[in-house]
Amino acid sequence: MTDAHDPAAETALRTAGGAPPDAGVAAEVPPIPLLEPREGIPPVVTDDAALAEVIAAFAAGSGPVAVDAERASGYRYGQRAYLVQLRREGAGSALIDPVGCPDLSSLGEALADTEWILHAATQDLPCLRDIGMVPSRLFDTELAGRLAGFPRVGLGAMVESVLGYALEKGHSAVDWSTRPLPEPWLRYAALDVELLIDLRDALEKELDRQGKLDWAHQEFDAIASAPPAPPRKDPWRRTSGMHKVRRRRQMAVVRELWTARDRVAQRRDVSPGKVLSDNAIIEAALSVPANVQALTALAGFGHRMGRRQLDQWQAAVDRAKALPDAELPQPGQPLNGPPPPRSWADKDPAAAARLSAARSAVSALAEELNLPQENLITPDTVRRVCWEPPADPSTEGVAEALAELGARPWQIELVAPLLSEAVAATD
Repeated sequence: MTDAHDPAAETALRTAGGAPPDAGVAAEVPPIPLLEPREGIPPVVTDDAALAEVIAAFAAGSGPVAVDAERASGYRYGQRAYLVQLRREGAGSALIDPVGCPDLSSLGEALADTEWILHAATQDLPCLRDIGMVPSRLFDTELAGRLAGFPRVGLGAMVESVLGYALEKGHSAVDWSTRPLPEPWLRYAALDVELLIDLRDALEKELDRQGKLDWAHQEFDAIASAPPAPPRKDPWRRTSGMHKVRRRRQMAVVRELWTARDRVAQRRDVSPGKVLSDNAIIEAALSVPANVQALTALAGFGHRMGRRQLDQWQAAVDRAKALPDAELPQPGQPLNGPPPPRSWADKDPAAAARLSAARSAVSALAEELNLPQENLITPDTVRRVCWEPPADPSTEGVAEALAELGARPWQIELVAPLLSEAVAATD
């Protein structure tokens, strides 16, 4: 590698002297455009024979492995991976097509004991899990950036501020289900893992310098050990514009149209929004059209729709209109936890006082530690403790409650005394 493409040397320059992550060193030196992967664009692996070679190469490599995945959000149904990128010392980079190689469990097993480096791991882990790739250890460079206090934690911003390179991010939202994938897209994908290992090493040093490395390891372990998220209850309630829908019959129209749209989108393997927009669903719910002619007059159900499509949407509306009152959805989602904080002052003034005191204390500590409040402790955890404080309001009692809610040891050590004090003061 030439001096102009030496991440390790550049990192040493930009973090020399233990400068804080937002120091002006990086701003004084223009970022170097990163235009080509070190070894060129690797060939896309599309069959078992080529995959076996990649598995052997990466199993023989050393150190952590950088992993990334590209999805076709907004184009295809679901969140499956359409390209997987990897890089490891001794193995170089690899681009794998999960359409041609839908089972990557052998690759996952070969790297099972290796630390995986991902940026915003929770975004990619579900689609990687679906194709058999599950890490036992990981390092999340986005989360590391948050804990270290970086103001911008996107991959491009992190690579630029930490390593001094400018990544071209123009292809992040393209349709990755396209085949064959254009060369500029493949170049972009390979560059996404090109510097992840260098970024990880630099962030580890910065976290260690700030005394936060153990916190980061606890967070990474929690992500790696977390079970898959359960299916979302009543996903139709998340339709954009749902706040406009007040009546139960109208809510039933949303539910029926959403369900019909989802079936069509899944069958056609396209994004639900390409089948019928959320705005169209809300318009139909507010109007509850009497027939296809009335439906056609609504925004989103124009003349470009065929009669068959219009008939299926009107049939969904008619099903909602025919439901007996007992089967209509109830307003609002069933609460699993405390009510919205805006209602606390009326429902329980003492709880509202506890929450106000707790929020102020957590905010002040987060600012002192130079990290986002939600990474110090999740707002939901604070609300739950303040709404139903433990019978033992001491630091030990609050610590036990935080542990039951999934807080990590480092968070409990820092936050339990604050919440205990807030509970005691307001009580």
